Amino acid sequence: MFIRELEHVHGGGVSFPEAVVHALEHTIEDNWFVLVILFITYLAMEWLEHYAGARIQGFLQKAGKAGPVIGSLVGAVPQCGFSAAASNLYAGRLISVGTLLAIYLSTSDEMLPIMISSQAEPELVVSILLIKVVIGMAAGFIIDFIHRGKTETHNHIHEMCEEQHCHCEKGIFLSALKHTMQVGLFILLISYGLNLILTMVGDEVLAGFLLNRPVLGPLVAGLVGLIPNCASSVVITELFLNGVISAGTMMAGLLVSAGVGLLVLLRVNHNKKENAKIIATLYVIGALSGMVMELFIRFV
Repeated sequence: MFIRELEHVHGGGVSFPEAVVHALEHTIEDNWFVLVILFITYLAMEWLEHYAGARIQGFLQKAGKAGPVIGSLVGAVPQCGFSAAASNLYAGRLISVGTLLAIYLSTSDEMLPIMISSQAEPELVVSILLIKVVIGMAAGFIIDFIHRGKTETHNHIHEMCEEQHCHCEKGIFLSALKHTMQVGLFILLISYGLNLILTMVGDEVLAGFLLNRPVLGPLVAGLVGLIPNCASSVVITELFLNGVISAGTMMAGLLVSAGVGLLVLLRVNHNKKENAKIIATLYVIGALSGMVMELFIRFV
């Protein structure tokens, strides 16, 4: 889903009506095939969640001290349902706070299907997933060590509110179709907006404003990642694929982006102070990880 280079268009070089038409042409040309691949990807993911989701939740509940390991691996599965399920499991104290944050940090949400549909290099996709899993795993163990002996236990777990999650439709075909329409429309809007901006101001100007900012970039991306729905990971992934943000900035946003998991946490876990600490910890880990990656790329 890369926006084509604008060979001869720079800031002030075209009128606004011309820019609108130019951006629309590129958006349609760049994205029609993406929607087809996106549907196929979501169909496979819906099958996985519907037929394996209950087993995965059971593994999480029985994981014990190995929770962050299993949690970080489960989080990498590209479905927002797992982060939502984790919030419910934590509210019932069936998993630890470290396992919860491991799932949040490794959650890939919409990143994986978008990258697959954009035909990103497999090595890039695998690298991103591995980094998220490793950071989630390490952070989960550290947090559980800090909170050892402090976890409150309960004998119940709240039921998930189906209408808030990605798997509420009847049948995997309709669910995948609805998911494709929702995310696909958002991708088209984001792509069109980026194309229009790049046409008007030039891609070098925009990239120069957002790139090469090892502190500000991850901080801002982390805030975008906190938006509690699939939109944040779509925006961050699109900006990275189009060369507008760097790898470190992208990683900061994707680490913080936990889909609807944060919304579910705020609804089912009634300890507001605890929720605030979890969200703040998630943001700090994501932003700091992005900064470290920025510095690593810059000096290595």
